[in-house]
Amino acid sequence: MFHPQGPTFFELAVQALSSTRRGYDLLAPKFDYTPFRTPDWLLEAVAPQIGEPGSIGAALDVCCGTGAAMRMLRPLCRESVVGIDFSPGMLEVARQRTADAPGDSALEFVTGDVFEMTFDAEFDVATCFGACGHILPRDEPEFVERIRRALKPGGRFVFVTCDPPPVWSRRYWLSRGFNAAMHVRNLLVRPPFIMFYLTFLLPRVRTLLEAHGFEVHVKDGLCRKPWQDLKLVVARKM
Repeated sequence: MFHPQGPTFFELAVQALSSTRRGYDLLAPKFDYTPFRTPDWLLEAVAPQIGEPGSIGAALDVCCGTGAAMRMLRPLCRESVVGIDFSPGMLEVARQRTADAPGDSALEFVTGDVFEMTFDAEFDVATCFGACGHILPRDEPEFVERIRRALKPGGRFVFVTCDPPPVWSRRYWLSRGFNAAMHVRNLLVRPPFIMFYLTFLLPRVRTLLEAHGFEVHVKDGLCRKPWQDLKLVVARKM
């Protein structure tokens, strides 16, 4: 399915019937051959918006997966790039994928739950790509607060999101159908698998960030078709 080296339909079904953590452990060796991985062209477009090579001290990639954003961040950082993820399988692949990443900053891989992060004013930049669908709406305030604590004063939280699509659009109904299926799955099967689409959207997330002491800037025109609706959010800790 997807790519010849990607997961089969059966493998995806097994993943979907596992817990979120176990599912990603299973998917990890083939994750980069799925459309779920953040594409390189998007990361390449984001990188200059964060800074020039060597212009950042330390960066944190939240829910780093197989390390795609860590590869992007490393040449921008002088000191270190830390990736945190709760899936040991994804982190093992991240170590392999980032071993030849350009740049000299240290790479650190932390196995952990983002809701248990204890970083305290350690990073100039925090990023999160393609993982906000794993954060339930009720947990978003805690998610934002953990990232705020991890940042130094003036540090930036950088991610990509969009406005809600029109209710008559195909994307709206496909996402709602997928989310409904996941809610049913989680009612019937334990442990739950947390993965939903069209979450952490503007303008609601802007209000949430501002309530947690961020100054929020949103940039359009970053992405090419058919992703032109995506927007870059840069939230600076005040």
